[in-house]
Amino acid sequence: MAPFMHGELEIAFHEWTNFGELPLLEGSLWAFVDWVLPDTSGLEICRRLRSDPVTTDAHITMILEDDDLEARRRALRAGADDYMIGPADRTALLDRIMSMKIHDQETIAHRALQQGELTIDLAAFQARWKGKPIPLMPNEFRLLRYFVEHPGRVFSRSQLIAALGKQEPAVDERTVDVWVGRLRRALRAAGAGNPLRTVRSLGYVFDAP
Repeated sequence: MAPFMHGELEIAFHEWTNFGELPLLEGSLWAFVDWVLPDTSGLEICRRLRSDPVTTDAHITMILEDDDLEARRRALRAGADDYMIGPADRTALLDRIMSMKIHDQETIAHRALQQGELTIDLAAFQARWKGKPIPLMPNEFRLLRYFVEHPGRVFSRSQLIAALGKQEPAVDERTVDVWVGRLRRALRAAGAGNPLRTVRSLGYVFDAP
């Protein structure tokens, strides 16, 4: 599932399972969910996506085994936007995305994340503490956004590198310490204290207020 480029539109694929976190999601999000999964139902995954603030605005397409009227109704009731008949290979997914022109940024442009007095304005690419802008470099901003989207979860350095899409060219894990150090200094300077906690031998966690 290599990335696909069409003019200025870039489509990036990510295979999501219960064994790993989603990477940092930028742009419009489209989720394709199989009706039948090994450990749970596609309907349950659809409900989880709708209940998670990170994925609640995703366009969800349920992949059905056949064109069954009752299955279609159940998928839509679970929160799916539409459905398609499998199998769903790369070409089928791209055809569906391109035909719906889902690359517009209207959804993401109005999104903002809130964690106590901390606001992450995705449209302005700006973090604010009590309304006061926090000067951040792009990597630190994206790192803060990812932490705010997953409060209370411990992430290793390698997980954070993967989440920010920094695997190629390879980034030294200690670079994460530099990012975190800069982010901590910026948050303290803005009066936000230090919500980023180091967990020895594991990584970092954002402690929500």
